[in-house]
Amino acid sequence: MAKLKAFTGAQATAEAMRQVNPDVVVAYPITPQTPIVEFFAQFVADGVVDTEMVPIESEFSALSAVVGAAAAGARAMCATSSQGLALMWEIVAAAPGLRLPIVMPVVNRALSAPINIHCDHSDTMGTATLGWIQIYSENAQEAYENTLLALKLAEHPKVLLPVMVMQDGFIVSHGVETVKILEDEEAKKFIGERNPDRYLLDVKHPYTIGPLALPDYYFEVKRQQEEAIWAAKEVYLEVGEELSKLTGNKYPYFEEYKTEDAEVAIVVLSSAAGTAKEVVDEMREQGYKVGLIKPKLFRPFPYKEMRVALEKFRVVGVLDRSIAFGAYAPVYTEIRNALFESEKKPKLQSYVFGLGGRDIFKEDIRKVFEELLSNNVDSQTQKYIGLRG
Repeated sequence: MAKLKAFTGAQATAEAMRQVNPDVVVAYPITPQTPIVEFFAQFVADGVVDTEMVPIESEFSALSAVVGAAAAGARAMCATSSQGLALMWEIVAAAPGLRLPIVMPVVNRALSAPINIHCDHSDTMGTATLGWIQIYSENAQEAYENTLLALKLAEHPKVLLPVMVMQDGFIVSHGVETVKILEDEEAKKFIGERNPDRYLLDVKHPYTIGPLALPDYYFEVKRQQEEAIWAAKEVYLEVGEELSKLTGNKYPYFEEYKTEDAEVAIVVLSSAAGTAKEVVDEMREQGYKVGLIKPKLFRPFPYKEMRVALEKFRVVGVLDRSIAFGAYAPVYTEIRNALFESEKKPKLQSYVFGLGGRDIFKEDIRKVFEELLSNNVDSQTQKYIGLRG
């Protein structure tokens, strides 16, 4: 029977890692990710897990060590945020090319400059084209369950790609919630054992990993990598269905909240979706037909399914917690892409909010809905929520 625990998002992720019991965890602290590896280090110190814990001198080295361990056949994990992810960049790009099933929790935090330790999504959005599967979590419960799901997805023979599991810095990582935790045996049975068909320490079957590939082979390697990440889309649903039998929760590409008869809707990732649901509830009680879509799987992006979901609305507002300088914001770009071939396009409006951890309030989201209901939108203009001046 599942147990209820009062956990922060960081604790919930560390608890999932405890149940995974990885062979190797490599740790380098960075706010606000640090509590994940601190809680896990306590499990190691207490002998609760038999993981080889490797404190290391930088994030670049952390992911490098994880890549080495995964290539050797181990289940290996690390966690990071913001500048740490930026410092890893060379290895972040290498890991999917090496087809290593690494799971890396990422606690979202703004990128400098100026220096800022609070939440936005500019860190992980900057890596969205590098070949990692990306799953965003609204709360600690989702951070826990998504970590388990991610491991099984990453290690599936049709996938063999690394996965980032996101949670919002401080808002989720340091906020205490009630989290339902599976029994250890249930989690262990769901995860299973990693059984790579090839690995560096298998001396009876030697093979090369990470060789030089010039114009004669590089293109084909990248094409295979592309096929794998699209294959992950179907596997994500299969693994989610299996996990659903244990948790009772659903794992769609995106969550639809009160959208059945909605005239307008907003699209928003992660913790802000929780605030938006309260606004939807309040406005529904007042007779407004409003709804919400919360993307969970951002890479690979479910274009066709998202297009079908959005076509029923008259107006859609897309809220991004990051900015793409000189371009449309990342989530808004994907929503435009999804609707390009539609013959029933809703009107669209892009909003940027919450950069550097600036709060978004219920009255801000209500104003967005009121703007959408009034048709006061321009799909080619980006608006800002909570910006002075």
